[in-house]
Amino acid sequence: MTSTANSSGRSSNPPQASGRPQRYFPPERYVAAQAQIVYYGVVSRLPMVARVTLTDYRGNVLLDTCVRPTQPVCDYRTAETGLQAHHLADAPVFIDVQRQVASIINNKILVGYALWEFLSVMGLAHPAINTRDTALFMSFRRTLGSKPNVQIPLQTLVKHFMGRDIGQNGDIPVERARAALDLFRSCEQTWEGIIHSGAWPCALPPTEHRQCFT
Repeated sequence: MTSTANSSGRSSNPPQASGRPQRYFPPERYVAAQAQIVYYGVVSRLPMVARVTLTDYRGNVLLDTCVRPTQPVCDYRTAETGLQAHHLADAPVFIDVQRQVASIINNKILVGYALWEFLSVMGLAHPAINTRDTALFMSFRRTLGSKPNVQIPLQTLVKHFMGRDIGQNGDIPVERARAALDLFRSCEQTWEGIIHSGAWPCALPPTEHRQCFT
């Protein structure tokens, strides 16, 4: 049987029995994303992107750059990020990084953890159908006996499902992006199969970030 593809790039034929798992989308469709944040503000602390990392399906880095602050920073989170003022002073300006990110993730399936946080600090929106958010995947929550509306930390998910520790050396965006990617790939066929059936396997993101999704 000849396989055909629709405009979204997925196979229009049902999964076929074979010796290897069904692939609903080619690896080139996936990009993993993670942002490292600092805080600005006097009365209240507000997040601002300081570093952005994108990887391909296999974890190879597509983009890894610091971002020059658009507001005075009140907390660099140095203990977690290792960042200080001089790391960001001559970094690329936000609008240039935003354009780079928008170009790379355009028409891609975005993989990550709490993607609404990434999209929010980048000032971008992405089609919800093209997101694979490990923070919202209901199968993970059910397996760990969590309540449906409780977000499980990425470190906990990786420790339980992948058997390894992350965050031992602080908040490293590439490590977190690859960890979310590994979680997704570990259940990719199940995840994509549910979507292929017309259902949605994830909880909804916070309503205050609904503008991040189209």
